[in-house]
Amino acid sequence: MKVTFRGASDEASNIKTFKFDKPGGFSYIAGQFIEMTLPHKNPDERGTKHWFTLSSSPTDDFLSITTKFAERSSTFKQTLAKLEPGAKVEISEPMGDFIPPKDISRPLVFVAGGIGVTPFHSIMEFLAATNEKRNIRFIYGVNNEDEIVFQDTFAKADVHATIVVGEPSESWGGERGRLSAELIMGLAEPSEDALVYVSGPEPMVEMLEKSLVKAGLKHDQLVLDFFPNYENDLAS
Repeated sequence: MKVTFRGASDEASNIKTFKFDKPGGFSYIAGQFIEMTLPHKNPDERGTKHWFTLSSSPTDDFLSITTKFAERSSTFKQTLAKLEPGAKVEISEPMGDFIPPKDISRPLVFVAGGIGVTPFHSIMEFLAATNEKRNIRFIYGVNNEDEIVFQDTFAKADVHATIVVGEPSESWGGERGRLSAELIMGLAEPSEDALVYVSGPEPMVEMLEKSLVKAGLKHDQLVLDFFPNYENDLAS
């Protein structure tokens, strides 16, 4: 289906949110993703199609994606960055099961690595808009303080974020280092009935999946969301 681009805004120096008009009848569950198609000249090996989590809430009157730009981004992202308001973009129907359980009493642990925060933003915006309360422990890893985004949404949803900074400034007073099973288990102390959601660069998620199971979590407690084409600089 075609959607109309509204405009973009900066979340950080290298992170942008892109908003689109929401088609009539378009519905999704917070945490789901879409595939976007952007035809352009001389595409690189990453092609003309990309997967993006919808960072907007299903309650919003718009759709949004939020993405991180590298010093040398793909031709797809270069094209995305040059979109003008009013441009038409092709997207797929929403997909994915990285969504909260129906049982709102079940304890949840959210672990976000960098741009992996986007599905949690959608979920927390939905919680804030609907005044739904969940038992959430949220651990958010970033490279540096400049990459911390969406803190206003965490506050609106009444979810405290424990932020872990890999390369902190001297003035940083919070957690330091990389995401690890030891750190996650120590901070979150997940119960046997807790679900642990992990979202971020694909190598990071794969590493944490193995180490969290080794640390004692059951496979069916883990819900995973892989972001391809990002390096693992957030976990150890």
